[in-house]
Amino acid sequence: MGVNLGLSEESRKAVVDILARLLADEYVLYTKTRNYHWNVVGPQFAELHALFEKQYEELNEVVDDVAERIRALGHPAPGTLAEFLKLARLAEHPGEPLSAEGMIRALLADHEALVRRLREDLAACADRYGDMGTNDFLTGLMERHEKTAWMLRALVASRPEA
Repeated sequence: MGVNLGLSEESRKAVVDILARLLADEYVLYTKTRNYHWNVVGPQFAELHALFEKQYEELNEVVDDVAERIRALGHPAPGTLAEFLKLARLAEHPGEPLSAEGMIRALLADHEALVRRLREDLAACADRYGDMGTNDFLTGLMERHEKTAWMLRALVASRPEA
């Protein structure tokens, strides 16, 4: 059965391509966050272990939501590690042991990179492809990544002088 959502097949395919890259980025970030949860050490271990767990659980939901948005637009979602690594714009850094602060900074950089890409992608979805539903969906994801970036930034910020 065909898909009749008020968007052309070309527009839906273009939006799905945007979402597929986002899905790959979110999965890479999920995996990186889970890795840091397992491997964090140091005086902030308990706090960061719990924080990273909360973050990867939230990212797991995001991954599912993005995949389901792709399905709602009538296309299959990529779902293999090979596909994710091919599509992802975020990079993994295997074998690079990081300090706790290094982990926080790496996650912060990835969340901020996603925010920047989401700004571009949500504008394309609305202006170029006329998909206001995906635009709204991406706006919500952008806000989640902005909040996470703020929290991570607060962990590595210097104390203000009195």
